[in-house]
Amino acid sequence: MSEKLKGFRMPAEWETQKSVWIAWPYNKKDWPGLYQFIPKVILEIISKISKQQRVNLILNKNSKNIKRLIKSSKIKNIDFHKIKTDRIWLRDSGPIFLTNKRNKKKIILNFMFNGWSKYKNFKNDNRINNYISKFLNLEKINPILKKNKIKKKIVMEGGAFDVNGSGSIILTEECLLSKIQERNKNFNKKNYEELFIKYLNIKNFIWLKRGIDGDDTHGHVDDITRFVSKNTIMSAVEVNKKDKNYKTLKENLKILMKSKNEKGKKFKIIKVPMPSAIYIENKRVPASYMNFYICNKKVLLPIFKVKEDNIAIRIFKNYFKNKKIEAIDCSKLIWGFGAIHCMTQQEPKI
Repeated sequence: MSEKLKGFRMPAEWETQKSVWIAWPYNKKDWPGLYQFIPKVILEIISKISKQQRVNLILNKNSKNIKRLIKSSKIKNIDFHKIKTDRIWLRDSGPIFLTNKRNKKKIILNFMFNGWSKYKNFKNDNRINNYISKFLNLEKINPILKKNKIKKKIVMEGGAFDVNGSGSIILTEECLLSKIQERNKNFNKKNYEELFIKYLNIKNFIWLKRGIDGDDTHGHVDDITRFVSKNTIMSAVEVNKKDKNYKTLKENLKILMKSKNEKGKKFKIIKVPMPSAIYIENKRVPASYMNFYICNKKVLLPIFKVKEDNIAIRIFKNYFKNKKIEAIDCSKLIWGFGAIHCMTQQEPKI
């Protein structure tokens, strides 16, 4: 780890949070034919979170109608911020917060965002962290790595990795090493490990193979496998052998079963079934229960109006005994190729 970042780490999602950042949906093209249903879903998510922690809501403009809607919904624990955005997926475009308990400091890692190397309209989202760092009065660090003696700014999304807060990280080769939607040209596994060691103080790497079918990020890990404690991992499994995800998730599970934490001990693995395949306008969408979000007293779980929903709810209630499970219907939100984890970015408390 660099000397400047000594003592800093990225807290795990279940650690105490100060607030969460969310962006209001404006881009109707992200949900063609279904946009009219999306604000209601976002409002429900904001309402559930705001009852027990602060919400920072990003608006493209001083939208009186939206503020009036928030007020009429009796949501009070909220701050509004005027920032122009392209999309709502702050997990990927928003800040990565690092904390240092020894000096009581918090900083922002400002990775570059380029629309998942797929979409051209991303420049507004790539500037979000400038506002947030100034508003919170936090130092902003731009991750850079030398490759062939040339310094390169790093493209990275928060949904591309998951940490346990103690030095372990989960990633996928499909997202970071593939030439398809290549984020950082010619970067290899060694380069990425060097990056995470330097900036996130990572000691232990778990590389899975691929993400799920229908994921337009090309392999984000937060749709398939997540830490839920320092030594426990939840991972999606597919029971239908004819489904495209069957072999992918089976291969990932084999890797997880052999993996060890930063202390050399095996993880406890909790298997969560995938929802039945969901198609909208003949396109498969990346519906997954793994796109949940853990906040201070609750877990917001995406559900999709399929038979597996109740199984997933039962698994989550059984594990998160000290948190309330809030099941949110994301059967329309997922048409934007993201769900609850994708649209939230937590700010940890020091």
